[in-house]
Formats: sequence, C-alpha cells, structure tokens
Amino acid sequence: MSPSSGDSANPAPTGVGNGPAVSRREFDALFEAVRTWGRWSPADRGAWNRVTADHVRRAAARVRTGTVVPLALPWNTRPGPGNRKPALHHMTDLGDVEAPEPSTHKDFIAADYHGKGISHLDALSHIAYRGQLYDGRTAHEVVDAAGARFGAVSTLGSLVTRGVLLDLPAVLGIPWLEPGRAVHAEDIVVAEKALDVTIGEGDAVLLRSGHVRRREELGAWDPDTASAGFHVDALPLLAERGIALLGGDGDSDVRPSPVDGVHSPVHALAVAAMGVPLLDNLDLEALSGATATAGRYDFLLVVAPLNVPGGTGSPVNPVAVL
Repeated sequence: MSPSSGDSANPAPTGVGNGPAVSRREFDALFEAVRTWGRWSPADRGAWNRVTADHVRRAAARVRTGTVVPLALPWNTRPGPGNRKPALHHMTDLGDVEAPEPSTHKDFIAADYHGKGISHLDALSHIAYRGQLYDGRTAHEVVDAAGARFGAVSTLGSLVTRGVLLDLPAVLGIPWLEPGRAVHAEDIVVAEKALDVTIGEGDAVLLRSGHVRRREELGAWDPDTASAGFHVDALPLLAERGIALLGGDGDSDVRPSPVDGVHSPVHALAVAAMGVPLLDNLDLEALSGATATAGRYDFLLVVAPLNVPGGTGSPVNPVAVL
C-alpha cells in the first residue's frame, strides 16, 4: 500500500481539523490519568524501562530481508520557515595544518537541535508541566545552566525495540496529511487494521504524516503554526498499549494546539506524564516505501543518542531494519 498523488495545497496552511478543543481542566485530568510516576527504577529512563532483553530478541526476530532504512533528515544548515536556528557545519582543517603525510581534513558541527529542522530525541529533562519533570521532580531543582541532573539523555542510553509505522497517508490513499490535521485514537485503530499491525508493550510508534514529501513538492511552511500530529485524545490508547517511544516526521503534536494555554500538549503528556521520550523531525518517506514493499509495518528499530551527560536530548539518526 502506498500513498497516491493528490492535488497540491497551500504551502502556508491553516490549522483546520486540529480539534476538538480541550479545556485546561480536561487536559489536567488527562495528565493524571496517563501518569506513570513512581513506577520504574531508574525513574529517568521512564518508559524505556519497559524494554527488556526479551523485547530486543523478539524485535530482532522480525528482521526478514536485512533492509536497513536510516530515518534522519540531512543536517540542515539553511535557514527557513521550518529551520529558524540552522545547524552549523564548517571545515577546521583542509590538510594544511599537520606535517606533510598523511594530510587530514576536519570539520565542526553544532546545533540548537530542539527545533523543527534537526532529527532528534527528547529526553525526559526536556519537558516540564506545571514546573515538574517526569516522576514529579521539580524542574528548577534538577536542571540548571550546567545541564540536567535528572532525565538526561546519557541516562537513557540506546534503545533497541520493535518499531511500528502508522502510515496514515498510505491508509487514506493520499500523499500527505494536511498541516493542522489531528490524528485521533480512532485513526490509530483504523491504521492498525488497515496495515495489519498491532501496537504492543515496549514498542516504538512512528507517525508518518507525509510532511517531508509535502515540503519537497510544495515548499516549506512554518510547522509551529500548522502541522499534522496527534490530538491529546490519542494518548490514553498509547498509554494503555504501554509504548516505550513516540515519534514521527513532525514533532508528534498537532498544531495549532487544541488545548488552550498548552502549546505542546502531547509533549507534556508523553514526556512529563508517561515518561515516553519523543523522536522529532524524522524522514519516514523511505520507510514508507520499504514497509509497503515488505507488506508489513513493524520492524527492528535502533535509536542511539549521543552520550551527553546532562543533555536534554540529542541529534539522532534512528535506523529501521526489515
């Protein structure tokens, strides 16, 4: 199953379809309903504690063809509507510094990666709600100018588990979801049935909206203004399934936010309430094609963030193996 071609759309879309609206009272009740504080040790690995050696063995057993699909966007050094803080890349040695042989070439890279232009992982120290990180830790007591002393990416380490691709455009027979389109719990259930896959405990769930393809065909827009992603009503289902990781080719949140006064409600629910790290800004186009060719939408997923003590996340190039 693969997305079909469709009519072009306005590259500066509106957020129609992001509802229904959710009150702050309703959102706070939802936060309490999906909260898993006090469940695991070490607490700052959160839902990654769900993934045991048995999960890894079962995920590895899903490999059939050995097809390897990298999931990261190219390192993005060009400013634009979706890349307000471009990454840096420049040469520091052009073979003219060392003694004659061998000559070497060196470069420098850096990124303010918690934006829309870099594929990255959000660790549990990245998001606080009502001043609290996951597990009820007071944010200002454990995160300062030196970094995070709780929920750092270095504590998470690497993740090897079963990945599940929710390829919504493939299910709907369209090239992409329009920015501003919310994905609800019922959409997940429909996708599972259509793709013959079921999300289970310890899984990593990746949502393909098709935004990478849309950007290539129609041009960039500001994803802070409008992007397809999960509505908050999808999180109880994902919590019930016991997922370990959530991600996609956006940042998982539908935008505009349907929750008044909460600009990234899915981030708050997943990271701060459920202890589920997030993968943002992936390129899932090749994976969409590979899963359609294979006729199955689950795979071995390997996520290896940089080992940054005190880091709130990391640029990352996850790899799916079919």
